[in-house]
Amino acid sequence: MSKIVVIGANHAGTACINTMLDNFGNENEIVVFDQNSNISFLGCGMALWIGKQIDGPEGLFYSDKEKLEAKGAKVYMESPVLSVDYDKKEVTALVNGQKHVESYEKLIFATGSQPIIPAIKGVEIVEGNREFKATLENIQFVKLYQNSAEVIEKLKNNEGINRVAVVGAGYIGVELAEAFERLGKEVTLIDVADTCLAGYYDRELSDLMSKNLADHGIKLAYGQTVQAVEGEGKVERIVTDKETFDVDMVIMAVGFRPNTALGAGKIKLFHNGAFLVDKKQETSIPGVYAVGDCATIYDNALDDMSYIALASNAVRSGIVGAYNATGHELEGIGVQGSNGINIYDLKMVSTGLTLEKAKAAGYNAVETGFNDLQKPEFIKHDNHEVAIRIVFDKDTRVILGAQMASHEDISMGIHLFSLAIQEKVTIDKLALTDIFFLPHFNKPYNYITMAALTAEK
Repeated sequence: MSKIVVIGANHAGTACINTMLDNFGNENEIVVFDQNSNISFLGCGMALWIGKQIDGPEGLFYSDKEKLEAKGAKVYMESPVLSVDYDKKEVTALVNGQKHVESYEKLIFATGSQPIIPAIKGVEIVEGNREFKATLENIQFVKLYQNSAEVIEKLKNNEGINRVAVVGAGYIGVELAEAFERLGKEVTLIDVADTCLAGYYDRELSDLMSKNLADHGIKLAYGQTVQAVEGEGKVERIVTDKETFDVDMVIMAVGFRPNTALGAGKIKLFHNGAFLVDKKQETSIPGVYAVGDCATIYDNALDDMSYIALASNAVRSGIVGAYNATGHELEGIGVQGSNGINIYDLKMVSTGLTLEKAKAAGYNAVETGFNDLQKPEFIKHDNHEVAIRIVFDKDTRVILGAQMASHEDISMGIHLFSLAIQEKVTIDKLALTDIFFLPHFNKPYNYITMAALTAEK
């Protein structure tokens, strides 16, 4: 029987642990350490909870210590790992205030990511705090269940919180801007870029989201660099290089960085500090694996290792890591970074590379697009316009990425493009792909077919 220690019970860790216990539990002893007090919080539901679009947080958890231990694991919660001795194969953790040493034969890092603490005057974390509590009251970071719960508690008990600034216009920032506006707050969304969702969509589609946000009363402060957050004991204003905003709360959502301190100087890292792994999720140290947001993952659009921090990728990498750590060889097939967002019923999905990213990666990339109704014009109800953009390489014709936006639920369509990127399908082959027609659903010359047919030759 092999002894496997897992550091972290986040999405990747939980997927990894469950896969090992469900399939190879009789073959292995599984020991888990996590510094948090809870397991499996769906952070993607944070904005829904804050914005009162769901009744409460209960449904945002899908596992816990008891469930994992019932399957045979030994789980230490609120037990941060202090160090790893890779020569002795020992993990030292703080368990109930005492140092605890655990040996291992195989080690799996699922240490995830943590919020970027920007170098902004007034934005600091309480020393030693593991829940990202800021020294200035009402500066809020967003990562854990506790972060969401604290925001909700403050909103409930403090009628003076009416003006909220959200720093960072990525997915989390945009979702939280909507959530606070739904609560009747005056919301300002600040980003150094000149648009929102820049990492996922090209400008034409990101502008659709910007208009959507502005139409619902959210003030957009793009192209501004935050220089300071000020206040006496609590937040009173946020200062950028262009404006000063009087605010009662500041949400910092400027991104995340991989949490890899335990491997410092020992394990080979990617350029952003993530553990560099192979397709089996194994690090540069044999028998040591890394899964989820702390590790790289193979990007099929780039044909290279990359860093794509998504829950879906965390789960897949966790499964792959579980198989290989238990001696059952399995290679990951790579990912495309498929993702989506729904803000005020404007649904946007993307996969692969944007045009800008594709060009930066060295492709001779071009884009084809089409705007049309989802269904024939004689369908008078529930028939919305769809915008689609497909990125492909002009030399090889291979599809590199796709983006769609609509008030229609077109989300499942992005999976076609995800598979197309994975399998190196050309734009010309897509034009002749069998896509069924029925007026209840689509047009005979649907927007996917038309975008492919009208692609630049």
